[in-house]
Amino acid sequence: MQGGALVVVATPIGNLADLSPRAVEALREADVVACEDTRRTATLMRHAEASTPLIASHEHNELARAEEIVQRVAAGQTVALVSDAGTPAISDPGYRAVRAVADAGLAVTVIPGPGAVEAALVASGLPTDSYLFLGFAPTASGARRRLLERVVAAGETVVLFENPKRLPRLLAELAASDPGRPVAVAREMTKLHEEVVRGSAGDLAERFATPPPGEVTVVVGAAAEPEPAGSEALDPGMDLLLEAGVSPARAAEIAATLGAASRNAAYRAALTAAARRSER
Repeated sequence: MQGGALVVVATPIGNLADLSPRAVEALREADVVACEDTRRTATLMRHAEASTPLIASHEHNELARAEEIVQRVAAGQTVALVSDAGTPAISDPGYRAVRAVADAGLAVTVIPGPGAVEAALVASGLPTDSYLFLGFAPTASGARRRLLERVVAAGETVVLFENPKRLPRLLAELAASDPGRPVAVAREMTKLHEEVVRGSAGDLAERFATPPPGEVTVVVGAAAEPEPAGSEALDPGMDLLLEAGVSPARAAEIAATLGAASRNAAYRAALTAAARRSER
């Protein structure tokens, strides 16, 4: 690569065979590899047959290390950035380094690869057209309560990480709020003992009453849409609006805006109410 750059390299989440040729090339050709854990990354480097020097960049020294990375890139070096697994900065250290290099007007490029979020989301069998990733579930009671409220209210699929020791608690909390909510627990993705268990929150709370081994990703289905109100439920409001001189189209728009029904259902109810009035 011409000039200096920070190259963010996604690495396997469990199966070393998932390391891409581009990632291997980046690890070999970089001037230095900034990594979360030098011991774990040393294993990866041996697999890639790369001898590039390693420097530690983890949650405890990332801010100071980011300044060093900026200096290296500004001096024309290529710095490869990796975490222990998956893509750096996705619930892993890396954001500060990327932000610092970008703020300095220097080059940042990403070599994509395996990720627990996408793997678990697709394997869950839940809708993937829109999803919300919330990272690791917090341990503090207040933050955890707010997270649970957000998950339960979400109108889209939710993906989050959880410590396997706290998985029973999380599933029990979900089951207490919405026992029928569809949930998938993805465990040890890409590894020998990969497992994806699908079911309701209530069923999975029973299945995982004790902590399972391995790393866990939890995928939660969207909140069920409220049943549309029938025309009889809208009749009193429609009668009042029409009596006040509001047109059926405007009455339907008001009902839909207030969330009483969909626009189409509200319009049908308004026409029905108007027809009743004309017969009086």
